[in-house]
Amino acid sequence: MLLAGCTGGLQAERSEGGFVQGEYGITVVAADERVEAPELSGETLSGEQLSLGDFAGKTVLINVWGSWCVPCREEVDDLVAAQRELGTHDVAFLGINIRDDRAAAVSFEERNGVTWPSLYDPSSSLLLGFRDSLAAAAVPTTYVIDADGRVAARMLNKQTATTFVDVVTEVQGGGQGTRGG
Repeated sequence: MLLAGCTGGLQAERSEGGFVQGEYGITVVAADERVEAPELSGETLSGEQLSLGDFAGKTVLINVWGSWCVPCREEVDDLVAAQRELGTHDVAFLGINIRDDRAAAVSFEERNGVTWPSLYDPSSSLLLGFRDSLAAAAVPTTYVIDADGRVAARMLNKQTATTFVDVVTEVQGGGQGTRGG
């Protein structure tokens, strides 16, 4: 399986020209090196059908999470704050809930004020689509898909609201970042 479990706390450093990836850090892909995002679709935790294509023309922050994951619980307030700061006009938030019980996941969202939809993916199979671009290696993992539908960034482990906002802003500004390994 792609995801063995949660990871510990990591720090990302901002540098001139983009983000530098440390071990399990942040990768921002230069605009001319981005690849198409995988087809992501399925049933949400609330039972509706949803697709990444439903957000065409918007930058999409996709957070991979589980209610059982301690770093996911630690970062949820930062995701909510980032959504508040970024607004919803040009940016959409989408969750992918993996290896979880639906009732526990719904309760987690309600308790934490999560207002964006999450695809319910107990087998983690949706993540296989990222294997040819920026594969997920831990939970949480957050992706940023640019307005053209391309994988623009990956953040491994929990992040802060400031980091989410900075990465989305970098991607929307053209993303001349560096591609880490």
